This record gives sequence, C-alpha cells and structure tokens, in this order.
Amino acid sequence: MEEFNSEPMPKPFGGPCLKTQTDGQYSTESQPHSSTSVQRGKHQSKMECEWKPDEQGLQQILQLLKESQSPDTSTQRSVQQRLEQLNQYPDFNNYLIFVLTKLKSEDEPTRSLSGLILKNNVKAHYQNFPNGVSDFIKSECLQNIGDSSPLIRATVGILITTIASKGELQNWPELLPKLCLLLDSEDYNTCEGAFGALQKICEDSAEILDSDMLDRPLNIMIPKFLQFFKHNSPKIRSHAIACVNQFIISRTQALMLHIDPFIENLFALATDEEPEVRKNVCRALVMLLEVRLDRLLPHMHNIIEYMLQRTQDQDENVALEACEFWLTLAEQPVCKEVLCGHLSQLTPVLVNGMKYSEIDIILLKGDIEEDEAIPDNEQDIRPRFHRSRTVAQQHEGDGIEEEEDEDDELDDDDTISDWNLRKCSAAALDVLANVFRDDLLLHILPLLKELLFHPEWVVKESGILVLGAIAEGCMQGMIPYLPELIPHLIQCLSDKKALVRSITCWTLSRYAHWVVSQPPDIYLKPLMTELLKRILDSNKRVQEAACSAFATLEEEACTELVPYLAFILDTLVFAFSKYQHKNLLILYDAIGTLADSVGHHLNKPEYIQMLMPPLIQKWNQLKDEDKDLFPLLECLSSVATALQSGFLPYCEPVYQRCVNLVQKTLAQAMLHQSQPDQYEAPDKDFMIVALDLLSGLAEGLGGTIEQLVARSNILTLMYQCMQDKMPEVRQSSFALLGDLTKACFQHVKPCIADFMPILGTNLNPELISVCNNATWAIGEISIQMGPEMQPYIAMVLHQLVEIINRPNTPKTLLENTAITIGRLGYVCPQEVAPMLQQFIRPWCTSLRNIRDNEEKDSAFRGICTMISVNPGGVVQDFIFFCDAVASWVNPKDDLRDMFYKILHGFKNQQCASSLGSFTMGDKIGNLFYPGNMLPFTGGKGLPAEGREGVPTPPRPGGRALFRPPKVCLSTGRNRRGETQYSRVEVESEGGEERGEEENGERQIQQKRGEDGG
Repeated sequence: MEEFNSEPMPKPFGGPCLKTQTDGQYSTESQPHSSTSVQRGKHQSKMECEWKPDEQGLQQILQLLKESQSPDTSTQRSVQQRLEQLNQYPDFNNYLIFVLTKLKSEDEPTRSLSGLILKNNVKAHYQNFPNGVSDFIKSECLQNIGDSSPLIRATVGILITTIASKGELQNWPELLPKLCLLLDSEDYNTCEGAFGALQKICEDSAEILDSDMLDRPLNIMIPKFLQFFKHNSPKIRSHAIACVNQFIISRTQALMLHIDPFIENLFALATDEEPEVRKNVCRALVMLLEVRLDRLLPHMHNIIEYMLQRTQDQDENVALEACEFWLTLAEQPVCKEVLCGHLSQLTPVLVNGMKYSEIDIILLKGDIEEDEAIPDNEQDIRPRFHRSRTVAQQHEGDGIEEEEDEDDELDDDDTISDWNLRKCSAAALDVLANVFRDDLLLHILPLLKELLFHPEWVVKESGILVLGAIAEGCMQGMIPYLPELIPHLIQCLSDKKALVRSITCWTLSRYAHWVVSQPPDIYLKPLMTELLKRILDSNKRVQEAACSAFATLEEEACTELVPYLAFILDTLVFAFSKYQHKNLLILYDAIGTLADSVGHHLNKPEYIQMLMPPLIQKWNQLKDEDKDLFPLLECLSSVATALQSGFLPYCEPVYQRCVNLVQKTLAQAMLHQSQPDQYEAPDKDFMIVALDLLSGLAEGLGGTIEQLVARSNILTLMYQCMQDKMPEVRQSSFALLGDLTKACFQHVKPCIADFMPILGTNLNPELISVCNNATWAIGEISIQMGPEMQPYIAMVLHQLVEIINRPNTPKTLLENTAITIGRLGYVCPQEVAPMLQQFIRPWCTSLRNIRDNEEKDSAFRGICTMISVNPGGVVQDFIFFCDAVASWVNPKDDLRDMFYKILHGFKNQQCASSLGSFTMGDKIGNLFYPGNMLPFTGGKGLPAEGREGVPTPPRPGGRALFRPPKVCLSTGRNRRGETQYSRVEVESEGGEERGEEENGERQIQQKRGEDGG
C-alpha cells in the first residue's frame, strides 16, 4: 500500500477478501479490494467473516488515529483531509471496525476513536457501503458488545444504534432478538453492553419500535425491561429504567398496558443507593406527571414529599431531575390543590438551590473582577440567527402579543451552558409564582429579608435572583415593597462582586415597567444613570447584563428617554472602544432598541454625528461572509427608520451592499441547486437580514429611496425571494414589497401582475408570519392600485375571509387581515361587499382594540362603503359594527359622517326595532346623533358582549401602527435577559425547514455523550 499523503491513493487497500463461490460456499483469496470484490450470496447472513487487514495499511491507519488526537489545528485539518480521501475505499471501514473490536493491544482511546470515525462514516455514507462491508461491521458489533472495556462497549453500542437509525432495523432482523437474548447472559459485561446498546436504540428509534413495521417488538421488550428493575447491578437497573422512560411521553401502548407494575417498580427503587437509578426514577415520575397524572394522583402527597427530598439530593444530577418535577407540576391544573400545603417546605428548598455552587463560581471565573481587556473565546459566542421582519398592529397601547419567542431569554450563566440546579430552581420559582401569585409571598418575603442583606455575597446574589424570579407572578403583591427595594437594588449595582452587579442588572430589568410608571426623577433617572455606568463596567459579564437591561428599559421608557439622549449616546458610543467581540453584538441591540423607542427624536445632527461614525466603521470592517453583519444590519435597520432623512448621507452604500448580499445569496443557491456536490448551500440569513435593512431604508427614507430602486434590480431579486422555499425569506420579501409599495409604487406597479398570484398562494395561516406579511402587502398594494385592484380580488379574498374566521388565529394576523379586507372593500366594494355577512362580525371584533390611525381609517371607510352596497350583510351583526365604531376616539369629519349615515339609516328602517333585542337601552341611541356621539368623546362606548373596554390612548413614542417590528437575533433582542434560567436550545444553521413559530413546550433534551462516559 502506498504511503498516505495529500495525493489520492493510487489503489484500494490490498489483502485477503471474501470471494463468492458458485455453490454458495465461501473461501478466502487474496486480491485487491474494490466495491465489487465482496458480493452477497444467498447464504451471506450465515457466513463467518474472515476479513484480515493488510499489515502496512493497518499501521498507517493507527498512525492516523493517533495523529487525530493531537491538539494542533493544522494536524487535525490534515488528518481530516486524509480521512476523507480514505472514504473512497470501501475496505477502509473494515479497518476501522477491526481496530475497534480486534486490536485489544491498542489503547482504549484509539480503539474508541476508530469506532467513532466509523460511526460518522455510517451516518454520512452508509447507503454506499457494499453489502459485505456492512455485514462484517454488524457481525463484529454483535460479537463484541460484551467487551471488557466499558468505553469500547459504549462505542460499539453507539455504532449499533447509528446503523439502526439509518433504517437498518428492518434489514437487521436478528439485532433486537439477539440483544434481548444477551440480556440473560451470566456475563456482566455482555448483559451491560447489550443493555447499553438497547438504551441507545430506544432513544434514537423509539417511534419505529412502536410500529407495525417491526411487528411491535416493544410488546416483548418492555416486560423484559421491567424484569431487570430488581437486578443486583445498579448499572443494569439504571439501563432498564432508562429504556422504559423513552416510551412514557409517547404513551406507547405496550407501556400503558404495564403502567401499574412500572409505577410500583419505580416506587420500590425510590431510595436506591445508586444516584443514576434515583435520577432515572425522578425522570420517570416527571414524565408520568405529564402523561399519566391519573395514576400518580392517589400517591401525590408521598410523591411530593419524595421529590422534596430528592431536590436536596447530595448528587446534583439527581437534584436537577427532581427539580424538574416542580416545573412540570406547575403546568398541571391540580398544581394549586396538591402543592398548596407544601409551599412552606418547597420554597426554601428552591431558594437554596438558586445559590451558585463552588464549581459554578470556578467555571464562571467568579473570582475575576476585571476582564474587559481579555479577548473573548470565539467558541463561547453562540451562533446568531436572524429573525425576519413581521408586520404587526398595535393594540391595547403598543405591545405586540403574538411574536413571542422562546429565545427571549439570555442566560447570564452562558459560560455554564448546561441546564443546572440553579437555573432549574429559579425557573421553578418563576412558574410557581405565576400559579400562586401573591400567596407565594407569604413564604418568600421572610426569606428575602435575610437574603438581600446577607454579608456573604453568594447568598445575597441568590436573593437578588429570587427577587427577579418572582417579578412577573408576584408583581401586585411586591408593589408596596418596591419603593424600598428599588433604591437598594440600584445601590447593589455598585457592589464589589461582578456577579452581584450582573444579576442586579437583570432583576431591575424585570421591574422596569413599574419604574417607568413612577415619576422619572425618583427611580428612572437614578436607575438609568447607574445602568449606564455598568455598561462601561470593567467586567464583561456586567457589561452584557447592563446592556441587556438597558435595552429592556428603553422599550419601557420610550420617549421619556429623549431628555437624556446625549448622555445615553455618549455612553453607548464610548462602549464601542471598550467592548470585546461578544458584547459588541449586545451593544448593537441596545442601540437599535433605542432607535425603535425614541424614533425621529434621534434625527438631530449632533446625535447623528455621535452615533453613525462607529457604526459605519464596523460596517466597513466586516466582510460579506461575516455573521456579525446580522446584528449590525438589524441595528442599522432600526437606526435608518428612526433617522429618516438624517440617514441620507449613508443610504447609497448601505442600499447597494444589501442588494449585493441578496444577489450573491440567490446566485449561490442556484449553483447549489444545480450542482449540490460541488457548491455548498448558502446561508440565507445574509439575504434575510439584507431584505430587512432594505425595508428599514424604505420606511425611513420614504420616496427618497426612489432613485436607488430605479438604478437597481431589486424588484427582480425580490420576485425570486418571494418564491423561495425558506419561509423566513418569503416573510422578509413581503415586508419589503409593502414598504416599497408605500415609498415608490411607480416602480412596483409594473410587477403587480407577477406579484399578486404569489401573495395569494402565501395566505396560509399555518405559517403565521409569512401569511401576516403577505396580507399586509396586499393591503398596501390595494390602496395604491385603487379600482385597478379588481382583477386580483378573486386571488385573495376567499383566503382572507377564511383566515379571519379561523379559530385561535393570533391577534396580529387577525388585525392585518381585517385591515386588508377593509381596504379591498374600499377600492373594489362591488367585488367584496357580497361576502360581507361572512366576515363582518370577526372583522369588527378584530379592529375594536387598535388605536386611531390611517390604516384603521382606510379599513373603516371600506367597511362603510361595503355596507352601503350590501346593507343586508350587516343586519345580523349590527351591534358588533356599533361596538367597532365606538372604539374610535377622534375620527375625521368625513368618516364620522359615514358612520352617521349608516347609523341614522338603520335607525329609520326596520333595523332600529331589532336593536331592542340587545337590551342596549338609550346608549345605542346616542350613536345616531352627530352632536351626541358618545364614542367620539372618549367615552367607553357600547357594553357589547365580551367587550373589554376602549383601548387607552398610546403613550408618546409608541411605534406607528401597521409597521414591521424590527427583526431579532438570538444574541440580541430575542436573547435578551428576560430570564436568567432558560434552557439554551441551539438551532441548526440556515436550513429550509427551520420553523417560524417556536414551540413553547419545554423539551427535556438528554444529550448522550459519545465517549461512552
């Protein structure tokens, strides 16, 4: 065999191989191996594999494996290249399994590494393995599942489950029976190895194990597993519980048939001496609480007492699993009833669990107070994922309800990235505060008094975390104490311990809403002053926490920050010179949120001169392939919208670069589609963030952007983006379409015939944000098109009516749908009015809680026009129309006249008599007289069924209605410090399948290490 080098190997591995004889017998004959040198005969499954390696090739493989363990990056890269070359030869995988299972003289890490490389090859190339190679690997795995080394057994188990997960459970019929048979072996290693492999298979292939495809093997396996709950080996007992646990959440029938003996066995193992067994018992009870509460309820008192003990277990892994119980119990309707009597015991247990452990402090480098000059470890910076613009109405003030995100939580402890007892305890206290509300304070307040003023910083820090954890659930009960607590917390921002300062930033952000509701000189100004100092702290963790907290304060305070803008900008800009890589990303968020919050107040020459130079400097430094562009472009999108004409000096290069990013991404996507083996798929987040910044430019610059659009091919690119497979790309392209429609419709109009069918096909409420933005764009186009919209009504109207009548549709989508239907009816009443009766009631209820503005005005003009065309369509739901009219505070005179004509007309006709059935009394009569129209005097209007009251006037500085809120990044606004105790679920980069709306359910992910440990 040739020496390994950077050149391709001239020939496959040589050595003995199996040759098929015509009579079905097998002999060994030396010849070069190739993909055709091993053929499957009719007795292949029975053959004894006698493959032997070429000694020279084996030594080179061993050398390569040892080099791969080198910490040197260049050596690792070289090894990786050579491994890829070797994958061209089928026999290479035979060598890998040979090293794993046969070379007992080699050290275990090298053997295990050989198996893990083989595992990766199976994942990537198994479909290309010749039959003889795959059969050889399978045979060796089953023969060596009982290796004397725990590491090798675990590696073999990982290899087995990887093969099984490639669809091989059907093609490897002897696997499960063989493993189950090996469970009865008197040899401990064999039994443990088989159980380890079965546990991994149960984790990875649970669904197919419970299917008819394999004749439901669980009917045999689960009773078999239950037998081993009483095995004398704790490792075997632990494996047995772990195997069964995989089928609890799915309510597998085979397990449900044995649910009572399963629970009885769990109770018997509750006090097992082995921590791993206790951990798996706790895990099982947590899952059973979710899916078979009925079976646990009779024992709930004892289970709660048990979980209280286990939450204080000396083994933190056991304590963590037990602590999950309180999180799950809080989601159950019986929580208050069954837990009320235990709160006095549970509360101090959770509070005690919220203290940093000694190992936590070591991992967090809690003894290092000043580290701002130490460069960040790039591996500690989480991947960033851009989230597309979504157009939203604002109701009940200016909050946006629907686009909540599970990523709204930035762990302060992201150096300890694992879910731990501190975080779980804090999360449990948070959810229980939301269940018990102020009743929890009876047990918390006595503890807080001791904790918050404790001389030990670790205890004091945990008290501040407790105060933040209960903020949401116990806010009303905490209000009397806040005038004393907030000044104390502001003082804690100057604590000598960095970890105390950082947690204080977060806790204060949890009370920002209350702070802003008080006179600004009392709390807001002192808090803002101290937070700005902490933004320039000498500790990076404090910088990050302060930046995040200040961004939250910006959102709450809005234009109340305007008098302090110079001071704020001076601090944020100075931070550019202090911050390392990671915190720069958080700083972009704080600046972008400030722009969103104060809006056009930022458009002053002195502010622009302070803010733009450092942003443009970063803009010029970053390459098009750098993912740090995501938060920067997001920030610039907010700034451009706020600065309006003030952004003009910077708009052309920004616009052109965004267009180039979109064009490059589309070109790369086309290359990948045509030649996927030669070209990588592009990261479409670059395109999404560019589209969103273009939207920000169009919104901020308005008609001034016309010349830039005229000189570019953005409409052609946008047409391609609107048809992209990735929902987020379509979402952002529809937002841009709406913004360009408002800013320079003369360029959009020639493309309407191409755009409208695409918009119609995207009115799918299953993809809420895509549907929302498509709906909004249709509404903007209709206002510009006027009666020329008529040919396109049929493309969209039926879908819109279906959406507005759909149950459980988010408010944002309902409001935008109602606005768009109203606008379509305004420009084409003859086409839309015949369907009035099908949507009038949900239309009225959708728009009764949004504030007065131009979009609402155009929609109501449309509904009034449609009523004049088809008055019969509103008769049955007339009271809902009256209620919607009553939501107006100050309509324009001609719109007021339209209301009056409709109301007066109904009064004078037969509909007036029908009003009596609503028992509205004289109040409804007030609507018919222009001089006495209650809704227009700011009164409460009609007490219609289900009415919650007229929305309060918006506070100054709220964002305009019907606009896309700014996009978010996982390290920015969507990862801000909303909680200190979120699990971090890492998304896969890019990808066509990434969902828009994250599932809010907590997913308990058990990650299996691949080192067998």
